[in-house]
Amino acid sequence: MSNSNVYNLCCRYQGKVVRIQDRNGRVHVGEITRVSRDRVWIRPVRNQGGYGYGWYGYGYGYGGFGYGIALGAITGIALAAALFW
Repeated sequence: MSNSNVYNLCCRYQGKVVRIQDRNGRVHVGEITRVSRDRVWIRPVRNQGGYGYGWYGYGYGYGGFGYGIALGAITGIALAAALFW
C-alpha cells in the first residue's frame, strides 16, 4: 500500500474504529482520532475478539489523541465493525 492510499483511507475512516496491521505484524484496534501526512493517531478500544492493544480501554495512558503510527509502517487497514459482528 502506498502512503497516499493509506492516508486517504485513514482520512475516510477518521472517527471510526479500525484494525491496522503494521510491518512488524502487530495489530492495532482503535478509533482514528487524527491523521497527518506521515502519521495516524489511534485511540485503543476495549479488546474484542483478541485483536490489538485494546485492553487499556478508551484513551487510558495515551492522552486525547491516542498513540501515533507511521503511515509508512502500515501494511493493512480495515473497518473493525466488519470484523466484530
